[in-house]
Amino acid sequence: MKIMVTGGAGFIGSHVVDRMVEKGHEVVVIDNLYSGKKKNLNPDAEFYRMDIRDSGVGELFEEKSFDAVMHLAAQVDVRKSVEDPFFDADINIIGGLNLLESCVRYNVGNFIFASSGGVMYGECGREKPTEKRFPSPLCPYGNSKLSFEFYLNYYGHQYGMRNISLRLGNVYGPRQDPRGEAGVIAIFSGAIVKGRGVKIFGDGEQLRDYVYVEDVAGAFERALERGEGVYNIATEKSRSVNELFDEIKKQAGKPECGADYMPERKGELKVSRLSCRKAEKELQWKPEKEFKEGMEKTVEYFKKRAGNKIRN
Repeated sequence: MKIMVTGGAGFIGSHVVDRMVEKGHEVVVIDNLYSGKKKNLNPDAEFYRMDIRDSGVGELFEEKSFDAVMHLAAQVDVRKSVEDPFFDADINIIGGLNLLESCVRYNVGNFIFASSGGVMYGECGREKPTEKRFPSPLCPYGNSKLSFEFYLNYYGHQYGMRNISLRLGNVYGPRQDPRGEAGVIAIFSGAIVKGRGVKIFGDGEQLRDYVYVEDVAGAFERALERGEGVYNIATEKSRSVNELFDEIKKQAGKPECGADYMPERKGELKVSRLSCRKAEKELQWKPEKEFKEGMEKTVEYFKKRAGNKIRN
């Protein structure tokens, strides 16, 4: 198949591209490199430096005759969305609509969207929400992701476009940028492998469902083959920020690194967890990477990254 991957130079998107290339698909990447990096690009994928809001997107659709779109380009920072909801909506809603209109115009029948499970259901408490739970995001980022899901559903019904929204848990792994505001595992790993302390906002007992990036790429692979609608993609196991901090120190061999506890940040949840039974049943997907193994690979990546910078 010929597949467009938006955000294919980014953290998750580049792993999805790798998986699609490995499976023999012809892949075209568009990415504006705002947060994506050229070094993440698969050399066997065709790359266009382009924003999903650009008018030239339609011309690319016309030229390439795609069979499917995997849409991962996004504004992903919760705190940025709180500070500037117009910017968040412009990328996550208007940019997405530009892609959908091109799909309709040029007869692309499959659209797979990277949505967010981490913010979609609001505070979860002890419950592991299924896809049937009514969404209740508590930040503009979550609202923009949910809004696009509604648009995607409309385009599916109106134009017969097969569509899937993958509500991802908190994704971690190699290539995540430790300098960003999102991705606590990357931020902690980037600091701790250099022997630096970290900042923990709140008491550190916030719970999240962390899913390894290669497992997420596998979910995109399965979504290309089967299923339709909305699916949670995570591990059904929640871990605290304090637990992450301790595990990363252990993996990095830096027990001396400390943490400064700071006031809580606006827009962040106390507890986020997900049920993934639907994905297991309909997509025949479930996570394969155990947490400790995933953390070992992630920390090793950041060790090598730090070592390369010192040598260079």
